[in-house]
Amino acid sequence: MALQQLPDYPWDLMAPYAEQARRHPDGIVDLSIGSPVDPTPALIRDALCAATDAHAYPTTVGTPELRQAIVDWFERRRGVEGLTLASVLPTIGSKELVAFLAFLLGLGDGDVVVHPVAAYPTYAVGAALAGARAFASDDPAEWPENTRLVWLNSPGNPDGRVLSVDELRAARRRAREVGAVLVSDECYAELGWEGEWADTPTPSVLDPRVTDGDHSGLLAIYSLSKQSNLAGYRAAFLAGDESLVSRLVTVRKHAGLMLPAPLQAAMVVALGDDEHVAEQKALYRARRAVLLPAVREAGFRVDRSEAGLYLWVTEGRDAWATIERLAAVGILVGPGVFYGEHSPQHVRVSLTASDERIQAAVHRLSALPQLRD
Repeated sequence: MALQQLPDYPWDLMAPYAEQARRHPDGIVDLSIGSPVDPTPALIRDALCAATDAHAYPTTVGTPELRQAIVDWFERRRGVEGLTLASVLPTIGSKELVAFLAFLLGLGDGDVVVHPVAAYPTYAVGAALAGARAFASDDPAEWPENTRLVWLNSPGNPDGRVLSVDELRAARRRAREVGAVLVSDECYAELGWEGEWADTPTPSVLDPRVTDGDHSGLLAIYSLSKQSNLAGYRAAFLAGDESLVSRLVTVRKHAGLMLPAPLQAAMVVALGDDEHVAEQKALYRARRAVLLPAVREAGFRVDRSEAGLYLWVTEGRDAWATIERLAAVGILVGPGVFYGEHSPQHVRVSLTASDERIQAAVHRLSALPQLRD
């Protein structure tokens, strides 16, 4: 896909359904976008305010304090050992990194970027921006020999899928065989709900059980948008192969890609405090516990969804028909086709709504007419 052939922004197609949902007498329940609704913790806002005397240009690599906070966080929360200040890098949110990583790594015509079958669409957009070809596959055996970049996403958006240590090892092994950089988008890692992930973060691609202590060819990216309600801050970072990080730093210096100094100070505080993350997870856990059974009782099948901020559901019919049915009762959700052509009957239901709006969704789902074959 050439740059001039980029698709229209898909969410523009949702405008008529959003308008329909807004006409509900009690207003819209917007479960379409995973944007936090809860306040940014006060300790983070205080740190931001205290750092507003930012008269000098910030550095692309970030302050030593921020880089050390990232290293410490990976070791404390993800069990990742061996990172140094030179193997981590803050970014202006994670979306810009996803969109431009293929370009920053020098990919182009003839190169393949692999991404999950049900996937955040920016992985494919990033391939297009670099002039490379996107290829959807969850099976490492299918990855072409000319694959140069592989995106993993665990827990997954939209489906909440968690990749096991064995699956991560298999992906690493195949990426090495074809000479590809393996990047794991892990921004929902603190939000596991079921099985062994209910109380611990999900595995990182940099986990020593995956890497055997060797980070070469590997990068993990993380965002504070979800765990700390910092979506408006644009606060994210990457870690892994020191040589890859060095290459990205050089390009990003030339491009002027740097995180504002007050945000760096806020990130240091956010990364050092686990209590607010646990409190936010408890809020989402409670909302999920209310919404999940209501979705099932309304006739939907919930697939995967063992982690992350979404329920990946289907009623066995075209997603747009489901979107329209739910909009008629004032609920807005996201169509599965936005996440790949392989999910034409799924919709994504976000947990990022207030307690009051979640309860409104439950009430409306209970009144949703049951479909009959």
